[in-house]
Amino acid sequence: MTIPIEKMDASWLELLSPEFEKPMMLRLRVFLADEIRAKKTVFPPDDQIFSAFCQTPFDETKVVIVGQDPYHGEGQANGLCFSVPKDLPVPPSLQNIFKELGSDVGMPRPSHGFLLSWAEQGILLLNATLTVRENEPKSHFGKGWEEFTDRVIQLLAARRDPLVFILWGKAAQEKWKHVSVDRQQSRHLVLIAAHPSPLSAYAGFFGCRHFSKTNEFLIKMGKEPIDWTIN
Repeated sequence: MTIPIEKMDASWLELLSPEFEKPMMLRLRVFLADEIRAKKTVFPPDDQIFSAFCQTPFDETKVVIVGQDPYHGEGQANGLCFSVPKDLPVPPSLQNIFKELGSDVGMPRPSHGFLLSWAEQGILLLNATLTVRENEPKSHFGKGWEEFTDRVIQLLAARRDPLVFILWGKAAQEKWKHVSVDRQQSRHLVLIAAHPSPLSAYAGFFGCRHFSKTNEFLIKMGKEPIDWTIN
């Protein structure tokens, strides 16, 4: 299995190229190659691993939504966290996200779960781990991706331009632990809630109003708000 870094937007490629020479990434390449040799099915496909970095350039990022790892069902994962192709059913976590969007900003329930329009507006849809074994959630945790995505968060948090970080669930919230600035002291807006999974959505995700809070902050910072509507 290859890691097609050349597909990244140039802004990300310039910043992240040094990461691909580090021992953790070399170990990750070996691990992924071993998965393929063992005839394990890995998602997403090679050419979609870095979709988030292709669709949302570094300098155009306004919002970061952090997920856990890619969907592990056939054809679901497309490199954008929580997103699935248009022709697949909307997974339960994304259904809950749409439910909260409806109660928070009045968004009509979409007919599909492809979130490309969010990415094109400056939302980096980032998973903590960028690959997964079929039908085995968290199977690629602890293999090197976390160090890579920690670096992504660090680079974004170092920007002087204020951003919104949306962290749902433990895996996402742990990303902020590697940022030197306390979230309460940060110039960025850091929003934390339970994961939208059916197992935890009622423990603090529903009613979090992160979508309206995001747009209120962006408007305050003189930026265009997000059109959350899924066409």
